[in-house]
Amino acid sequence: MNGKPGILRSFGLLLPAASDYSGVPQTWRSDLIAGATVGIVALPLALAFGVSSGVGAEAGLITAIVAGIVAAVFGGSHVQVSGPTGAMVVVVLAPIVVMYGASAVVVVSIMAGVLVLAAGLFRLGRSVSYIPWPVIEGFTAGIGVIIFLQQVPSALGVQSEGHATNAVVAAWQVMSAATWPEALLPLGIVTAVAVIMLSFARWAPSLPGSFIAIVVVAVVAALIQLPLATIGALPHALPAPSLPAFDSAMMIALIGPAFAVAALASIESLLSARVAATLAPTGPLSADRELFGQGLASIASGLFGGMPATGAIARTAVNVRSGARSRLAAIAHAILLLLVVLIAADVVSVIPLAALSGVLMVTAARMVSLSTIRRVFHSGTSSALVFLITAFVTVAFDLIVAVGIGIAAAAFFALRTLSRSSGAHREPLPDEPQPGDDRIALFRLEGSLFFGAAERLLDEVAEAGEVEVVILRLSRLQIVDSTGAHALAEMVTALEQRGATVLIKGIRPEHRGLLAQLGVIESLRHPNHLFTELDPAIEHARSHIARAGG
Repeated sequence: MNGKPGILRSFGLLLPAASDYSGVPQTWRSDLIAGATVGIVALPLALAFGVSSGVGAEAGLITAIVAGIVAAVFGGSHVQVSGPTGAMVVVVLAPIVVMYGASAVVVVSIMAGVLVLAAGLFRLGRSVSYIPWPVIEGFTAGIGVIIFLQQVPSALGVQSEGHATNAVVAAWQVMSAATWPEALLPLGIVTAVAVIMLSFARWAPSLPGSFIAIVVVAVVAALIQLPLATIGALPHALPAPSLPAFDSAMMIALIGPAFAVAALASIESLLSARVAATLAPTGPLSADRELFGQGLASIASGLFGGMPATGAIARTAVNVRSGARSRLAAIAHAILLLLVVLIAADVVSVIPLAALSGVLMVTAARMVSLSTIRRVFHSGTSSALVFLITAFVTVAFDLIVAVGIGIAAAAFFALRTLSRSSGAHREPLPDEPQPGDDRIALFRLEGSLFFGAAERLLDEVAEAGEVEVVILRLSRLQIVDSTGAHALAEMVTALEQRGATVLIKGIRPEHRGLLAQLGVIESLRHPNHLFTELDPAIEHARSHIARAGG
């Protein structure tokens, strides 16, 4: 009975509250302006990511609308903007479409949403903080490369066959199949979009360059009737929500992809929310509620025929910098996109696919930040290697595998650094030298006595030479794990067996239980050979030498 109120209270913290909108009476004007701004930015991206996934522009719009509203209401950030993102679309969803068909995306969206929601309920929101910075930057750069390569077919006017799931291989096949000079037309559209976007970013950064580029190119293409592939017909309303057909065999096959989608959605959403929290004082961030809200958003998106959603870093940053201070801004952005579907679907349908590819290519290029790469390389060789490994594996294999390998590489370098910071240092005995002091070895063990350092550190003690008493100072050991404690017990036993008396000084209280359980204290010749101060230990060692005939 005592546990139920605590459980109910924890669940209550994940639900919307009136306090979410306490500041709206003061901020509604700036929130609506920010929502309209980010909606204009999100429109071409939603369309482009829908097309790039293989599911269609309609799915991209549905995801931005449905998931955008649900995540804004239920998420843990007051200013997060959610929807389809490049990382999710090109790294995870596009291969799913190739292998299982477009209908599998809806099933994966619901399955992954349940997993992300469960992660929020089980309070796993802080787990993203364990991902090292070079790993995050590595897979971000790798995603940028993949997004760019995925746009090569539309940029060259070539229909992708979809046989190669690796972006590099697929791009090479498309370039080999391109026909010239026909490919110059879509390539020119991509170039025009890129020039417009980069020009506005340089000279008028407050204006939505991607939206303006799409409008200009689409109008010109329509007026002179350029032979370009377009988005095609879009619905004039949202479809009714419905459950997809859950085929048991397909669900089993999609378990792996669903976990990959859930992991990526969690990582990207929490990273985006953390970035938003640093951009402006927009209220506290609840990581667990963010996962709960993103899980609900992906479930809702799947029910409407959309894709899995995540927090979008770029759109969230635009939202904050445009003046957003409450959830109203993200809700307004989704409502604006809904109005596009209801009112302007016919206009949007004539946008050239090459124009969307231009938007995504510029977006991808911005993800590979040269200044960030320089900072990573200047932060040390290990950080640079972790970055390069993660980026390479992301492009060559798989994002989730890349994150796992990146974390493993970062852990290896961290353990190596921790191991090198540990040591066993022989010290002279304090005070005036006395006869027989040369037969006493005093060692100070410091740093970490763990599996990565234990053998090397204890080898240094074992090389003390022919001495009769060894004093081990342990008070400066910060970390001791079971491997280190076991190795220490074995070393004490080996020294005692070869005739040296071992005295231990300064076991820290937090280490005493482990050292006792693994036999370090038991391996001493006498219980009195355990000391809390150095002077009594040295006095005992000298008396031992004297009794031995020193």
